[in-house]
Amino acid sequence: MKHEIFELQFTDLTARSSRWVKRDIWPLTKSNPILAAAIILSLLAAVYWLFIASDRYVSEAHVIIQRTELTGGSATDFAGILTGGSTANRGDQLILRDYLRSVDMVKKLDVDLNLRDHFSSGSIDPLSRMESNPSIEKLHEYYLSRVSIEYDDYAGVMIIKAEGFDPQTAQAITKTLVREGERFMNEMAHSLARDQVNFLEAQVSQMAARAMNARRAVLAYQNRNGLVSPEATTETISAIVAKLEAQRTELQTKLSALQSYLVSDHPNIVETEQQIDAVNRQIDEERAKLTSPNGKTLNSKLEEFQRLEMQAQFTQDVYKTALTALEKGRVEETRQIKKISVVQAPSMPEHAEKPRRIYNSILYVIVAMLIAGMAHLLLAIVKDHRD
Repeated sequence: MKHEIFELQFTDLTARSSRWVKRDIWPLTKSNPILAAAIILSLLAAVYWLFIASDRYVSEAHVIIQRTELTGGSATDFAGILTGGSTANRGDQLILRDYLRSVDMVKKLDVDLNLRDHFSSGSIDPLSRMESNPSIEKLHEYYLSRVSIEYDDYAGVMIIKAEGFDPQTAQAITKTLVREGERFMNEMAHSLARDQVNFLEAQVSQMAARAMNARRAVLAYQNRNGLVSPEATTETISAIVAKLEAQRTELQTKLSALQSYLVSDHPNIVETEQQIDAVNRQIDEERAKLTSPNGKTLNSKLEEFQRLEMQAQFTQDVYKTALTALEKGRVEETRQIKKISVVQAPSMPEHAEKPRRIYNSILYVIVAMLIAGMAHLLLAIVKDHRD
């Protein structure tokens, strides 16, 4: 009964609309072709949006990028204070956004989800579907019209929206974007870490060779000069000289005492003077070992040995530092440096969010009428100028 009443009401409404068009609109369109064109275009647009346009399902996900390294503190984020959010990972978020909108991402999606067949399916209306067998540039352009990836600067969240002509495909696109985005960010960080490790390994090899050569130079010097430590030898000779000088002082004191009561040619005085001369000669010989104008003495050997020893110690310290940096770089290479935390998982749409049929129909009618009104006004101005 209700169905019959609805049919009678719909028939009556159609008849009244037909009479209104014939009585009021048709005479007006005959005299105003611009308005007639606007009405026809509005009707065509309304028919398309209301009855022909294919349903598009939207899957949405919210993600943020977090770093896994532990730091003791961070600098004050003044931008975050002013905007109410955090900008710590803003650079990473924008890099991720650029990658998800890239041609490489389109190629990956096409391989995994066969985007070309989905977007060019014959079940899609002609105005919404993509041309069959498009070039990668055309596919990328169409992909950007169906995927929205925006960064919320206030909340610090990346909002990913993907449209599909069925719910499963829309959700699959969003899931792939989240998964591949995390893989890309970690691969980029790991690639940098690998480059650093390769550089550090080369530096460690060079530092090890330099440290080994420096130690060999020290050993060669010791073997060439027959000295384990010129510094120790120098200290020994200095101690001998000091002992001889003390002995000479005692002999000179003894000589002065003897000269006070013995004649100058007394055997004791002569013996003491001979002992003093012998000690002086020995002191001169020992001092000659330490210093000499020709430079072939212990002081020059000590200087050369200390220089070689210092260079060997320096290269050893540099080698230790390079080893520490290498181990740290290897740890950075193997661990997960950046992680995409999912605030909202890719949703499974239950109804077609797009197109907005009534909104688009009304919008096209308004735009068509505005254009018709502007065209009519321009024609009126032209006619007035002609008159």
